[in-house]
Formats: sequence, structure tokens, C-alpha cells
Amino acid sequence: MSAFSSVRPFFAAGPFASSSAAADLQAQVRQESLAVAEGLKRQDAGLLDELIVRYQHRLLRYLLYLTSNREQAEDLFQEVWMRVMVRGAQFDGRARFDTWLFTIARNLVIDLRRKKTMSSLDEMFEGHSEDDRPMAFEAADNDPTPFDRLSSLEDRERIAAALMQLDTLYREVLVLRFHEDLSLEEIAKVTRAPLSTVKSRLYRGLAAIKPKMDRNLVRRLETV
Repeated sequence: MSAFSSVRPFFAAGPFASSSAAADLQAQVRQESLAVAEGLKRQDAGLLDELIVRYQHRLLRYLLYLTSNREQAEDLFQEVWMRVMVRGAQFDGRARFDTWLFTIARNLVIDLRRKKTMSSLDEMFEGHSEDDRPMAFEAADNDPTPFDRLSSLEDRERIAAALMQLDTLYREVLVLRFHEDLSLEEIAKVTRAPLSTVKSRLYRGLAAIKPKMDRNLVRRLETV
């Protein structure tokens, strides 16, 4: 049986699900995480294929927002899945798989930048020209993100452009929170930052893009 066959897609319930539905969803996510952990320990090739299909769009989108370079993002995308294949036994299922996946991706970005003598994620875009940026930052995905569900196409286009003007660390937190639907605690795990730092980055990032957002959309996002 597929590792995902009895589990609803993570976003199906939406950000405004009832408390009982949210509890059911959390239980299903835990069940799924444990199933994925067992499959990775067995080096189940079929499971790996399923994981790639399920998470490929989200992972590529995250890498695009971090690197602002499509070729580099695609190279890192391949490397992330190589790491998952080789180090899959390290995933114990106590956290969501996507949290672990984004952590691997982020570490690879940092490693790449360090090799180029950049000491932190803040310095990622130094020396980049407009030509280094991808023509489109969104990776196609059939599953709407929390931000997609709350915003119009015009809002999404405006905010995608606004995100690229933010400092990298603020952009990353906003993407993980509203595109990837990670909790603040999960974002802290991915970024290895204190929860207070994550909250500060989220606040500053929202403050920076508020002028480009519809007021009602801002209010709805702040409650997610």
C-alpha cells in the first residue's frame, strides 16, 4: 500500500478548519510521517518516487525564492533528493517530512554560498543582476497554498514581486509560513533560529510588504 494512500493531502482542510478537523489532520500527518520514516529506512524506491511527485513543486518554489536563480535552484533540487535517498534513515518521523526536506534544502543553499565565500543567507543576492533572476518564481502546483486560497491572482503577482525585494531571511519566513503552511515552531526548526527571531522576521516581513497588499488580505493572513 502507498505511504500516502490513507492520508488526505495536507492542505485539504485549509487554514480555517474546525478544531476537531485540525486534530484529525494532525493525527493523519503524524501517521504519514511515521510511514514515510519506515519507508525511507527500507530504502523503498516507490516511496521516494511518490515523495518527489508530491513535494517537487513546493521544494522548487522554496529554492527559487532562496536563490533567485532557476538553474541553481534546479541543481540544488536534484541534490536535495540525493540527500533524501542517501540519508533517509535519519528521518525518524517525529516531525513532518516537509520540515525535514526544507531543512536539507536550506543547508545545501548555505553550503553552496559558503563555498563562494558568502558567510550568511543575508548575503545571497550580493552581486546578482536582474538577469540572474528567473523569469517566473512560481513553480506550478495543483494544490493551493494558504496564500493562494486567500488572495486574488493580482495580489499574488504583486506579492511575488514584493517578496523579491525583501531581505532573504524575511522572505524565507513569509514563504515558509504562507506558501508552505509551516507553523512558527516548524520554521524555527528549518531555519535553526529561536522562535522569537522567527516571529520578529515574520513581523518585519509583513510590515515591509503591507503597502503592496490589500488591507483585508493582510488581516486574513495575520490570523492564519
